[in-house]
Amino acid sequence: MGRTYFVEEAIGQYLSDLSTKLKPYVTGLLIGQCSPQRDYVIRAVRTPPKEEQKEENIPSKLASIDEEWITTHASQVSRMLPGGLVVLGVFIIATPELSKDSQNALRKLIFSVEKSLTKRRLWKPAEEEVSDRAALQICSATKKVVCRTYDVQDPRSSAKPADWKYQSALSASWLSLDCTVNVNIHIPLLATSPNHDLEKNTKNGLNRWSKQIEDSVFLINGQIKDDDAELLEGQKKLRGNTQSSTQFSDVKVLIQLSQGSSHRSTATVQVCSGSINLKGAVKCRAYIHNNKPKVKEAIQALKRDIINTLSDRCEILFEDLIINEGPHKKNFEREYHVLPQRLFVPVAGSSVMLSDYKFGDEADAEIQERFAEMLDQSVQAEDIHIAEEINTVFTSSLDFHAVDICPITDNVDDTQQKQVTKATLLLKLQQNMGVVIAAAVAVFASIFSFNYFSD
Repeated sequence: MGRTYFVEEAIGQYLSDLSTKLKPYVTGLLIGQCSPQRDYVIRAVRTPPKEEQKEENIPSKLASIDEEWITTHASQVSRMLPGGLVVLGVFIIATPELSKDSQNALRKLIFSVEKSLTKRRLWKPAEEEVSDRAALQICSATKKVVCRTYDVQDPRSSAKPADWKYQSALSASWLSLDCTVNVNIHIPLLATSPNHDLEKNTKNGLNRWSKQIEDSVFLINGQIKDDDAELLEGQKKLRGNTQSSTQFSDVKVLIQLSQGSSHRSTATVQVCSGSINLKGAVKCRAYIHNNKPKVKEAIQALKRDIINTLSDRCEILFEDLIINEGPHKKNFEREYHVLPQRLFVPVAGSSVMLSDYKFGDEADAEIQERFAEMLDQSVQAEDIHIAEEINTVFTSSLDFHAVDICPITDNVDDTQQKQVTKATLLLKLQQNMGVVIAAAVAVFASIFSFNYFSD
């Protein structure tokens, strides 16, 4: 028996409108949530046209679909999804003449999109996790809908039939889990490294940190709940629906810093030429369906949002630096960069809010333009909610989300200084950003304790 997709009713009208406006075909993404019993589709988003295609100069054959453009769009959209929401699949609306080629095009796109998204993740899917993705085909003339799924974990997967069912107010009472996680990550830059690729080193450091998040203990309303227990267990219900989702917003994270007393630990001495520090507080949010959700589903969604939001901010920062920093910069002082703040924008008719990030100097108009392009959604300035604006009132680096690149300037001999200068120049060429590199010794010892992060 195939999977069942419950789809927000407004999506039907959205797809119908696309079929009358764009010919001979249009592609896009399906956004929603997987669960063991069923899948939920709460948004469909068309692929934004390229500049040269904005005059309706769309290629007439499916073989000419720009796969790279679609996968890039999927990667950008995935950054704008809070915990619990994923790219569930791909759709194509095509004329009858192109229908026979649509399924092959969909299959290729599904695997390309999944491959692109997997590269960016710092977490691994659970063994029991749903790996089917939807391939939705719609005929622009007859409006016939054909939904199939492919198992993205199996490259040889063949199409399986799936049910596509519209439902009103599908996500109107989904549950929200919120938490603020304090971050203080120290990433050493080893002196033995032939070069200092900051982006690569940062990702390696975040990989280690993400494992701590995966092993963390989550308290919901101050309690540890069994993974297989229902999230709504013991909660009152109103007319078949749960009460306000704010009752689940009080989530605390306990991060274990050591392996436990049963493991032997030894100190490690490493010669370092600098370090990267990530310090601040990140606002995290996950949404979960209200059809008897399990505690483990909710916690998994929130864990992934914690990991994703910090990783995505670093990616955005590096992209911004590559665009804006030039090789002429000669700042050999300590570097300090503020990571973009998180914001949320509501989805009409839903309790779910989509996410994005903005730098301090970005205007609301830029955010609105990005939502229009990436998510095909019109956003009013008053609907943009900055999740972390409270942090901007502090001047200490602890109160900002920062990539803090710290030089160590004491006791550097001539030989070391030459090595440092060479590494610095190479780094500038690779990352288009100036970084001070010097030498030092960093001693790391395991700590047997729990660090309690709270709002």
